[in-house]
Amino acid sequence: MSMRTLRSHAGRLALLAVVVLLAATVYAVVVPGRAGAGAGSDDGDWAGTWYAAPVGVEPGGDAGRTVRNVVHTSLGGNRARVTVSNLFGHAPLDLRHTTLATAADPARTMRTLTFRGLARVSVPPGSEVVSDPLAFEVPTSGDVYVTVYAAGPVTWHPGAQQTSFVARGEVDRAADPREFAQVTGAWRYVTALDVQGAAGAAAGSVVVFGDSITEGVGSTPGADRRWTDVLAGRLRGPHAALSPDSGSAPRAVLNAGIGGNALLARFAGPSGVERFQRDALARAGVRTVVVELGINDLLGGERDAGALLAGMRELVRAGHARGVRVLGTTLSPCGGVRGCTGSVQRVRGFVNSTIRGGGVYDGVVDIDRVLRDPYAPMALWGPYDSGDRLHPSDAGYLAMGRGVDLGVL
Repeated sequence: MSMRTLRSHAGRLALLAVVVLLAATVYAVVVPGRAGAGAGSDDGDWAGTWYAAPVGVEPGGDAGRTVRNVVHTSLGGNRARVTVSNLFGHAPLDLRHTTLATAADPARTMRTLTFRGLARVSVPPGSEVVSDPLAFEVPTSGDVYVTVYAAGPVTWHPGAQQTSFVARGEVDRAADPREFAQVTGAWRYVTALDVQGAAGAAAGSVVVFGDSITEGVGSTPGADRRWTDVLAGRLRGPHAALSPDSGSAPRAVLNAGIGGNALLARFAGPSGVERFQRDALARAGVRTVVVELGINDLLGGERDAGALLAGMRELVRAGHARGVRVLGTTLSPCGGVRGCTGSVQRVRGFVNSTIRGGGVYDGVVDIDRVLRDPYAPMALWGPYDSGDRLHPSDAGYLAMGRGVDLGVL
């Protein structure tokens, strides 16, 4: 490697460190009143039970509607709080009415959320607001309705892999289920649901931080068959407890996947390096993060394995600074995908070998070995292919979730 290349690589590494530091600083400034969330904060044993990483502002977002977000919990509790975001808005968000209800019995369970004692608040551009704690029985592994009536920019997560609902009109429709005839595959406004009071809440959460494979593209929409759902089910099972000297695994799983997201590049939403503080380390009760990023960088033109590995190591250092363990997956098979050239496969192979060698993350989740074709290891195995040769099917996601050693969490 030439001296010029070494200087370039060192410069990129220094820049990554600065970006992570700046991301942490900016988050602390633009989120007034945000309760402490990471493992190193005093957050009263709150734990995230559901999360949706904000991606951007909805193009042509329409305030003339009531949005009923359907979210699937991974942990129950007897107190709840909700985060509403205007992170990507360039104008204030007029949050007029927000309710929480179980999908099983919305009429009986519907409650109005308040924010600093008020039902209606203005959320500044680039900020978010956390509701006051509410006595509410949040189900374990159940659907919850978070219904929002607001005017202003719509921060959203378009690839929810979940069916939510919209009611048209300039009047709040939260109390009338007959009005929610329009379906949507996006989450709007709401980014987090946290719980408190359950025995499992004290064990905290694991955040899976990734791209469309973590988001669950290729799985059956609305069926909760992402690999994170499978992992959450296993953590609720009888084999979740670890050895006495290692404590117990986190009980909740937060999905911080964004379709098209990359570790270093801004292909969809902020890069992984830029959003790691907000979408991973700032989550309530986070104990462990699993990083599943990098394949989109390669398919998008990145060929510098050193830069990818430096970015991964920077995430690990940021996690350690917050007292959080950071695990990582190997890069998934991409043979047959447009752009997955021989040079991509060579870099992917080198990065995977380095990850497996133990010099990057605190632990490894080897999704490459789980998903690859045993007879053509550069490609996704047929039964695990959703049809595009990159994203797993329900069976593939099931294998991924089952392939995680709970001991590494």
